[in-house]
Amino acid sequence: MFDAATEFDRQLDRLVELGYPALADLPEGAFRDLVAPLRAAAIAGSAGLPAPTESRVPFLLVITRDLAPVEQRLALTTLAGKRKPGFLDRHYGEDDLPTFDPIKELEVPAGPAYLLFDVDRGEETLNLAPASAMEVIIGQDRLPLTIDEGLAFITLYPAALAKNKCFSLVGSRCGDKRVPAIWISQGAPKLGWCWYGNPHTWLGSASARPERVGLK
Repeated sequence: MFDAATEFDRQLDRLVELGYPALADLPEGAFRDLVAPLRAAAIAGSAGLPAPTESRVPFLLVITRDLAPVEQRLALTTLAGKRKPGFLDRHYGEDDLPTFDPIKELEVPAGPAYLLFDVDRGEETLNLAPASAMEVIIGQDRLPLTIDEGLAFITLYPAALAKNKCFSLVGSRCGDKRVPAIWISQGAPKLGWCWYGNPHTWLGSASARPERVGLK
């Protein structure tokens, strides 16, 4: 039986093990205290949801760029059972990442951390352009993931990123037709981008329940 309290503790322990407190320039105790208020919300919000699988998980503890830069968190990701660190695609310009903000529909909570529920990597939208995938996602009363949320997904569940089962992050946009996406390259996670109107057989679009719960 799925135990949300144990899973929250596992996710937090995983972030500490990877060195997130140092990224945030915080002692371990202060980092744990910072996100601890989300534990009760994780338990309440995941009630009735099934146990995690490789493709779908009940909730994610999301750390935002307010606490640590995308590139540093990306470098702490790996594929399941592998060691090569995640990396940024060379097609991102030097100042590109800060321009990719959450789309307004998401109402992402302000602050350094929040919870995301019922997260799916989007296998049913494989080979659909992000534009078409958005129609499917919204039709299911769900919303797409952001870059921060995609990083949380593969950080806390490395097996979520698998061959021919990678995903776009349509919830982060910068005003043009580029859509961030995470796929596998050179044996490691790679954060790149694709075009809003272009489909790929190996790329779906990840989604979650609409509500996001932040720190009070």
